[in-house]
Amino acid sequence: MGAFTVTIDDGLARVVLDLVGEPINKITNAVGEELDKLLTDFEVNDDVQVVILQSGKQGSFIAGADIDEFVALRSRDEAYQLVRRGQRLINRIDDLGKPVVAAIHGATLGGGLEAALACTYRIATNHPKTIIGLPEVQIGIIPAAGGCQRLPRLVGVRAALDMILAGKQVPAKRAHRTGIVDELVHASILDPVAERVARRLMSGWRPKRRNKGLAGLALDKNPIGRGVVYKSARKELMKKTGGHYPAPLAALKAVEHGMRFGMQAGLDMEAASFAELAVGPVSRQLVQIFFASTALKKDPGVPPPVPDARPVRNLGVVGAGFMGAGIGGVAAVRAGVDVRFQDTTLEQVAKGIGGARQILDTRLKRRRMSKYEHRRLVRLLSGGVDWAGFGRANLVIEAVFEDLSVKHDVMKQIEAAVNDECVIASNTSTIPIHRIAEAVSRPERVLGMHYFSPVERMPLLEVIVTDKTAPWVTVTATSFGRSMGKTVIVVKDHPGFWVNRILAPYMNEAGRLLEEGENVDAIDSAMTRFGFPVGPVALLDEVGLDVAHKASKVMFEAFGDPTRLSVSIWRVRNTPGALSVCFIGMFCLTIEIIGALPDSKVPREDVTDRLLFAMLNEAARAHSDQVVKSARDGDVGAVFGIGFPPFRGGPLRYIDSYGVEQVVMMLEELAGKYGERFTPAPVLERMTKLGTRFYPQA
Repeated sequence: MGAFTVTIDDGLARVVLDLVGEPINKITNAVGEELDKLLTDFEVNDDVQVVILQSGKQGSFIAGADIDEFVALRSRDEAYQLVRRGQRLINRIDDLGKPVVAAIHGATLGGGLEAALACTYRIATNHPKTIIGLPEVQIGIIPAAGGCQRLPRLVGVRAALDMILAGKQVPAKRAHRTGIVDELVHASILDPVAERVARRLMSGWRPKRRNKGLAGLALDKNPIGRGVVYKSARKELMKKTGGHYPAPLAALKAVEHGMRFGMQAGLDMEAASFAELAVGPVSRQLVQIFFASTALKKDPGVPPPVPDARPVRNLGVVGAGFMGAGIGGVAAVRAGVDVRFQDTTLEQVAKGIGGARQILDTRLKRRRMSKYEHRRLVRLLSGGVDWAGFGRANLVIEAVFEDLSVKHDVMKQIEAAVNDECVIASNTSTIPIHRIAEAVSRPERVLGMHYFSPVERMPLLEVIVTDKTAPWVTVTATSFGRSMGKTVIVVKDHPGFWVNRILAPYMNEAGRLLEEGENVDAIDSAMTRFGFPVGPVALLDEVGLDVAHKASKVMFEAFGDPTRLSVSIWRVRNTPGALSVCFIGMFCLTIEIIGALPDSKVPREDVTDRLLFAMLNEAARAHSDQVVKSARDGDVGAVFGIGFPPFRGGPLRYIDSYGVEQVVMMLEELAGKYGERFTPAPVLERMTKLGTRFYPQA
């Protein structure tokens, strides 16, 4: 049975793609061959004068090329031949000689959008599932079936680069404003509108594209203006990527080359760049992260038999501070649930609701929601100083001060206010969940939900389970976290959990480097050169000294190793007024507080190695303690939680790539120079002897 169904009526061929056995439509080799044969038939069939291309799937037009076929590529030549086949197929749509209408409902990404761009006219539904984009750079490749050529010619170089270089996926409404989509309709009338447009095209009508105004004429329509755009884009890319990600630069080059020398030259550049990138190390690591995060979306977090997740329609948030407001605001926006805040004063409750509403206001201002949707979601936010409404809650998240006695008191009040089926979660970054659960009579419904700050931007959620947490509670919390748009990893209740545990030695090593007189810029730039978005000192400044101190204290008390605790954090934290000191802006004062040496003698390469291998060693140790279920979960947590460079695959995959034996040798060298804290984790020494890895050999 084929993937396409074709009906021909009075000159109009309606072509419906519905890939059998797949939840989404994607362009496989078989799909491409079938479509190629259809186009050949349409070219010579006088009964076909116009074509409508649409999907038989509910949430997918065409979600792109088959990534499994892409991963199977083993050489540049294979990659080159694959992309040339794709280009020829898309060109056939463009060169059919008969109008083609793309009737778009659902995800239209990558090769799916490139196919739509080759059509004469594009109609899209305004449904939330209709998202449009060219996300290829996110897996280390470029749009290479004409996306770098047709999109800038359609919407202008600036708008095209804005989408291509960041791999953006935008809602249909924004795509319509940009000019990618010609017409926006309700899903219920997509078919009749597509037919109406098709018959107009059949009669000779052709759409007129919108004028881009004076800025378009100055920057998009002439070589000098485009040169300014390319130069600015290249400068911004280098600033953002540090040159670690070759795909955006290659995409920029393909756009520039095609606009200067013509469509065919641009396609040639696309093919050559794709072939180089597709089998390169950066793309391979980014694809692994993509597969891992995709698999996590389907992981319930518990072993079989898996109970059903309980629906969460009413959320209680206790503690309406910065974190509580962020949790409530994102829950309303992304999960669409009623949110009830509780705090000790009405003033604090009002601040919390205001903070949550600000998230909604920002989305409205950026046109990511309509005024009607904004008004509807604002009405989901309420709160008070009592526990009214908490009896209806399906999930309550406490986000109060990081103090065990305070949390115990709050937990007792929550348990008294909620029904027996309500899940109770703590948003703690430091305190063991089993200690928090000591305050309640039913610890099986208590777990941790560790959000990262700021909640609206940080993608990771750690769901922390104790030995007593019931499976249905874990599944419910995990499911709700995903409904908030989070990447969720389930973590065992160990000190520091996963993210803070592997982060603590890294941050403490930065403190030691400061004590030794190392320059702040040198410390931070060492890690940004490695690929982190910010260095450890800048991160410490963002996290806050008090939080960093608490996390270090937890690690110190848990492992009893004084070398894990940086003296500098203690000294700065305990100095009156020092909590407001910015490490970067007030470096001299910080040096005075921590008693640092006046000048560092640490070699530049050792700065990077000390910071990096402190984290790698702890990641290996934490994995051996089964803090995370798998290396996959640990690497995803590090990438999305602390910004470990995605192109390096995560700390555990990086150990595999670097070589376990070489990691052990480096740690032994660092231990000899800088102290026992770098002694290789026992698991790494065992792996060296056995010749094993965290991941199976590809």
